[in-house]
Amino acid sequence: MIFIGIGGNLLSKNFGSTPEVLAKALQVIDEKVCAVVRCSPLYRSAPVPVTDQPDYINAVFELSTDISASDLLNRLHEVEAEFGRVRTVINAARTLDLDLLIYHDHIIENKGENNLTVPHPRMDERAFVLLPLRDLVPDWVHPVIGWTIEELIRDLAADQRCERLPNDLAR
Repeated sequence: MIFIGIGGNLLSKNFGSTPEVLAKALQVIDEKVCAVVRCSPLYRSAPVPVTDQPDYINAVFELSTDISASDLLNRLHEVEAEFGRVRTVINAARTLDLDLLIYHDHIIENKGENNLTVPHPRMDERAFVLLPLRDLVPDWVHPVIGWTIEELIRDLAADQRCERLPNDLAR
């Protein structure tokens, strides 16, 4: 079980609207990196922390691969760059964001050159991660905290705005 968070909130000159960027990114990942198994519905969310940035469009997708977590994260960063992602300041607006959320049942803490932490260190605080993840694995339990996904969702800050959209990135 490998799950990746995907999102963005900026238009792309080359790929179009955020849903179009996300769909194309999934296609590129499936063709060049590893097999995309399935994808959650899309969600619209306010930036976290709340700013005057445009809303984000997010989803979570499952991958199948034998490459290491570190190599996978490096390849995901390459895909982000291909889609125009430039890393400037933390929480900056972006055309594409790919986060390695879960890599099987592994617990990895800040290993290697890319400062990898799995499960993703803030996923338990983000509605835009937990809601789409629940669509794919409703019985998931956080391996560090020990809480079910329903418990994590109930514990989310009340000010997070996140709504499921009627369209999706069907796979």
